[in-house]
Amino acid sequence: MAVRVCLIGAGRAGKVHANSLSHHVPLGTLVAMVDASAEMLHASGDEFGVEHRFTTLEAALDWGQFDAVIITTPTFTHRELAVMAAEASKHVFLEKPMALTLEECDDIIAATNRAGVFLQLGFMRRFDPDFVAAYERIQAGEIGQPMLIKSLTHGPGLPPPWARDLKTSNGLLAEVNSHDWDCTRWLMGSNPQRVYAEVANFKGPKYNIDTPHFYDNVSTNVRFENGGLGNITGVCPCDYGYDARVEIIGERGIMQIGDIRGQAVIVGTNRDQGYITPIYRTWPQRFAWGYIREMEHFIHCIHTGTPPKVGGEDGRWAVAGVLAGTKSFLEERPVLLSEILDSAASRPAGGGS
Repeated sequence: MAVRVCLIGAGRAGKVHANSLSHHVPLGTLVAMVDASAEMLHASGDEFGVEHRFTTLEAALDWGQFDAVIITTPTFTHRELAVMAAEASKHVFLEKPMALTLEECDDIIAATNRAGVFLQLGFMRRFDPDFVAAYERIQAGEIGQPMLIKSLTHGPGLPPPWARDLKTSNGLLAEVNSHDWDCTRWLMGSNPQRVYAEVANFKGPKYNIDTPHFYDNVSTNVRFENGGLGNITGVCPCDYGYDARVEIIGERGIMQIGDIRGQAVIVGTNRDQGYITPIYRTWPQRFAWGYIREMEHFIHCIHTGTPPKVGGEDGRWAVAGVLAGTKSFLEERPVLLSEILDSAASRPAGGGS
């Protein structure tokens, strides 16, 4: 029997997952959609042939004829929606960033554990064929122990207003670089220990952005617990296209993942213009197979009762890195992850809604 899924958030990210379920994951069925925007809800519902449509999760849960949810709404809504779904015994696929704070992450983890449901984080790079092959070759010792890892994500478009505000999103370090925080930790095989971040705002004036602490460029140096070094950079908007690449230098060699070119095709028609090669225009294009395979994994886990291989603890570490990086650039100093982790540990568990 197919796993019945309710999609919460019918925008761009939601439609990527809807496409995976509708066309590539036969053991999963998209049976319902939730979105506060009636216009977006009906447009996406019509596009994917989803009959049951709701403007709130509460209304969808009152209907209740589904097994799992996919949450793709803005970050500041994640804790409430994920906990509500878990308490209704629904498995949870949660897009990155996991939440705004470690306390919210802990609430989500605790709720899914109490309910005995699965929680999978939307870190699609862990399912992308190139990244998976790189991870397996690192584990096989091909380049030796990783010493230095550099990861970049550049997004072409201006983020929406909520994603620029540290109060509702934690900014670019979270909305753009969450995947970098996760994949550097994953590929290095070690948790981050200390970070130092520098930010800059080059294009804000052009777009009349006056949001406090807005930045469109960030460079973060990371030291890992195993002694390895890392660098995470983000640019958004970069205008030229979508760009996600990683370089790992090991004791015996180097490994590079990703290419700025969208196709291995070069065209020359004008001697003054030179050669032209396509590039990736969007993130759904670059990671098309990663999105499909992460959804296959989520549905497979529910079918087989096998816990997802990327879960709440991974999402929590990415949020911790973001918070340390934000604290670093605000206070203009290196920040130990222990400062962030200890602060969360000192607060009462299970805070309010």
